[in-house]
Amino acid sequence: MSHLAFLSLIFTIFISTSNAISQCNGPCKTLDDCDGQLICINGKCNDDPNVGTKICKNNPPSVPFPPPPPPPTTTNTCRPFGTVNCNGRHPIYRCSPPVTSLTPAQLTLNEFDIGKSCDGKYHNNNERIVALSTGWFAGRSRCGKMILIRANNGKTVTAKVVDECDSTMGCDAEHAFQSPCKNNIVDGSIAVWRALGLDTNLDNVTVTWSMV
Repeated sequence: MSHLAFLSLIFTIFISTSNAISQCNGPCKTLDDCDGQLICINGKCNDDPNVGTKICKNNPPSVPFPPPPPPPTTTNTCRPFGTVNCNGRHPIYRCSPPVTSLTPAQLTLNEFDIGKSCDGKYHNNNERIVALSTGWFAGRSRCGKMILIRANNGKTVTAKVVDECDSTMGCDAEHAFQSPCKNNIVDGSIAVWRALGLDTNLDNVTVTWSMV
């Protein structure tokens, strides 16, 4: 075999091996590019519908991408920013739990027969009025607004917000040396308690509230 014939044979083998036969879904341009009974459809090797082969249909389906994770649930991120000391350490808050259509709270009993309230008026215990923890009072933005309070006995009452139950400080003369208000307090007049049918001898009861 001449040197030229040998080079021609090597070139022919290289060309023939470079045109690999495509399997299912492999790229193709002509029928010769596809393996066995597969035919070239839209640039990919696939079963021949005229023959009825099911070579590609028997291949395991591709695994889909996993669904995106659900969004994180909303949590109460309100945390104390310090403490004050009077008969023990008490946390102080600038925030309160989020307000919803059923906001859990502790209803306490307040005396409203002294001084002016946030609306500049005098109020007394015969009125259905409340003070809210600092976070819920929201920089006086809820002063004069009406809220709906729901007791566990099924009774409800509307009451007017007239003061702040200070959660940021306490244990001093300005606050009658009382500990700071907790951040989940609705401080109601005796009229509120009576309208809800609650025992006024209790220190506090669990309720829910919402804006009217």
